[in-house]
Order: sequence, then structure tokens, then C-alpha cells
Amino acid sequence: METIRKQATKLREQVARQQQAVFKQFGGGGYGGSDNVVTDEAELRLHQKLEKLYISTRAAKHFQRDIVRGVEGYIVTGSKQVEIGTKLSEDSKKYGVENTCTSGSTLSRAAKNFSRARALMEKERGNLLKSFGTQVAEPLRAMVMGAPLEDARHLAQRYDRMRQEAEAQAVEVSKRQARVREGTGNPDILMKLEAAESKLQDLKSNMAILGREAASAMAAVEGQQQKMTLQRLISMIESERAYHQKVVQILDQLEGEMVSERQRIEAAPTPPIETTPPPPSYEEVNNAFTSPTQNGSNDEVDYFLGEVMYSFHAESDVELNLSLGDYVVIRKVSNNGWAEGECKGKAGWFPVGYIERRERVLASKVTDIF
Repeated sequence: METIRKQATKLREQVARQQQAVFKQFGGGGYGGSDNVVTDEAELRLHQKLEKLYISTRAAKHFQRDIVRGVEGYIVTGSKQVEIGTKLSEDSKKYGVENTCTSGSTLSRAAKNFSRARALMEKERGNLLKSFGTQVAEPLRAMVMGAPLEDARHLAQRYDRMRQEAEAQAVEVSKRQARVREGTGNPDILMKLEAAESKLQDLKSNMAILGREAASAMAAVEGQQQKMTLQRLISMIESERAYHQKVVQILDQLEGEMVSERQRIEAAPTPPIETTPPPPSYEEVNNAFTSPTQNGSNDEVDYFLGEVMYSFHAESDVELNLSLGDYVVIRKVSNNGWAEGECKGKAGWFPVGYIERRERVLASKVTDIF
């Protein structure tokens, strides 16, 4: 008879272990290897809520980390672009300042305008990168590494461990209840059963308290994650939008300046003066009214080269026809606004305002130019 009782006890324990295995495999939704041995309806709902919160906060943490990594990479790449753009601005400014082109200063002005605009754009890009670092990457990094999330996760893990302990204690109570039902009447067995049941109740009570604390902490962290991440994304969008608006303004101004320069070149020029006094008289041509610059000898008079900016049609034999873009060697400049020079093998007078000075040449070198 005793042998039969022992076999029955072993059989009940084996069945209990099989049930435990089935509960662990299918019960509780997979969070912490839970089972239903100690689970009532309220505890099950709490457990499922914690499971969802744990998954949600983990996914949000990974998303925040991905944003931080992406922003950091953008800052590194953008900083290199700022460096390249700044070098281009400096090179353009250098050309605009040092250019000695004899055909005009249009490109020099355009280069200086481009340099200024490029410098402003790179400054705005630098401000954008700084904004990304201070307003997006740093706050999200602090939340990813912050204590609230880790504290809440530790509470959830403590709850999970206590739940596993309660499940093990429930199995122990089941075993002792089975022994009592065998009817041995051993007082020691009853005492151990009561102690096991009391411990199980304490574990359930503590587990419920800890579960509520963990759920509250995890829910608070989840809310902070959602709010913080959304705010940082909005901040990033606003910063980038403001950057592009400023760049568009800079480019619009630069385009206007460039188009104005092009139109000035392509448009038909008009003379700078409406009425021009007559050419100098004979006395002016051969007297002190002319202003050649002596260089200490009669054959080394300083002449200078001028570019024709407006066409001029001669109205007398002493005047010289000029075409836009021609170069004239100016030999004399009169006090009444006329200049005498040579162009394409012909000499004569023309309004000095129709030309722009390009470079100075010695009289002995005029033959090298024309």
C-alpha cells in the first residue's frame, strides 16, 4: 500500500511538472518566461501591460539612438562641406581683389559677390549643424543614457524575477498539498504547507506592489520618450527649414547681382554725357592745356591704354571713330574733356569719358601694342 502511495505521489509531481512546462511555453505572452500558476486576472493584465511597455520603450530607445547616430554623421559630413565651401569663398574673393584683367572688372565684381554669398551660406550651414548638435543629438543622447529609463527597466526586471520566484513557490505549495491529501497526518507536513502558503501570499502581495511601481515608471518613461523624440524631430525640421529659407534669400540676391552684371555687358551702352564740347583748338593741342606726363626725357612720355566703353562717331576730320571694345593709346588729355589718341593706325580726338583706363605704357613701347 505504501508503495502505491509513493507511485501516486511521483505521478502527481510528474503531471505538475508537465503542466508547469506547458504554462511556461504558452502562458503570459513570452515576457520573462511567465506561467499561469500564480496568475489571477488583475495580475495577468498587469503583466501584459509591462510586457508592452518594455517592448515600446526598448523600440523608442533604439529609434532615439538611430536619430543620434544619423545626426552625428550629418554633422561630420556637413562640417567637411563647410570647410570646402569656405575655401571656395576665399579663393573667389582673392580673384576678385587681385584680378588685373584689362578687359573690364565685371568678373571681379561677380567673384566678390559670389564669395560674399558663399561665405554667408556656409555660416548658415554651420549654424544648422550646431543646432542639430545642441537641440537634437544631445537631448536624445541624454535620454538614451539617462537614469529614468534604466531605473524603470530595473523595476520591471525585479518584478519578473519575483514573479518567477512566486511561480516556483506555487509549485512547492502544490507538492505539499498533495502530500497532505495523501492522509499521512504528519503535523510537520501541515506546518510546512502553511509556511509555504504564507510565503506564497507574501510573494504575491509584494509582486503586485512592485508590478504597479514598474508599470507606472515604465509608462512615465514611455511618455517622455514619445514627447521628447517628437519635439526633437520638429526642432530638426524647423532648423533645416529656416536654413533653406535663408539660403534661398542669399541665392536670390546673388542671382540678381549676377544678372545685373550680365545685362550691363549685353545691353547697348549709351554715352555718359549728352553734350560734348568741341575738340581742343590748335593752341590747346600745342600748349599748356594738354596734360601729357613727362618722365624726364622727350622720347619717354608716359602714354596709357584705354578701352572703348561707348561707340563714338567722328563729326570732323580731327576726331577719331571709336567702336565698343577697341583699345586706344591715349597720348594727350585736354582740360575740356577731350583726349587725343591712336586706334587701328588712325589718330584723332574723342571724348575722354567714352574710354576706361586699363594700363600705362611708355611711348617707346606703343609699337609693341599696335
